[in-house]
Amino acid sequence: MAFVGSIHGGSLPSKPQTLIFNNQKPSIHHRQRRRPTPPIFISTSFSDVNPIHLRDLCTTCNHSFHRFPNILPDGRVEPVDVDKLRVALSHSSVVVSVFARPELVTSLPENSTTGGDWYRRMIPLTPISGELVGFGRAVSDNALTASIYDVMVIPPLQGRGIGRMILQRIIRLLTSKGIYDIAALCSDQEMSFFKACGFGDDVLGSTTMMYCRSGNDMVVNAGRKLLMVPPLRKL
Repeated sequence: MAFVGSIHGGSLPSKPQTLIFNNQKPSIHHRQRRRPTPPIFISTSFSDVNPIHLRDLCTTCNHSFHRFPNILPDGRVEPVDVDKLRVALSHSSVVVSVFARPELVTSLPENSTTGGDWYRRMIPLTPISGELVGFGRAVSDNALTASIYDVMVIPPLQGRGIGRMILQRIIRLLTSKGIYDIAALCSDQEMSFFKACGFGDDVLGSTTMMYCRSGNDMVVNAGRKLLMVPPLRKL
């Protein structure tokens, strides 16, 4: 199943719920008027994702690629190791990164609107001139199934439709390969977002289960959790 990072930032997944993409239309309750989307550049190229910049984005969004991250004394998650990020990216099937002008990230008020000099400062915009402000990825067998992970948007740009664009681009790339079994695991706080993007309850009623223990397993540290590792088989 998929493990999806917080869209809202500053929160860790709790009481996860499995949702399956079924392209269902959101209810009127979920169709809320959102603030205008600022000029952004969306890339699906792996070469545009700098692992160091991605780690910084995770820090800004208080998100970790780890399922059970260490929690620092200030309540934030421990930064992800850049080398592990690089490996995770290399094994991803789809990546979507979003860029905005640096001055927008540092000076955008919550009630800003597009237009005028502010809009002109956003042009031209490329992954080189822009700053990474959003991200999402999928892991897939490239034939039948896929799982969506680590969707995040920096707090100043949340609520502007960027998270939805990331999900839509991921789904479009997967379905273009004939992959329609797309899963996401989200917290109660994130369910309304994913449902508004076309996800719904699994019609098969499947439940995500985590490996716990089996016989003489080894115990290893995984952030703030202890995970059980099966012993190696002797050949």
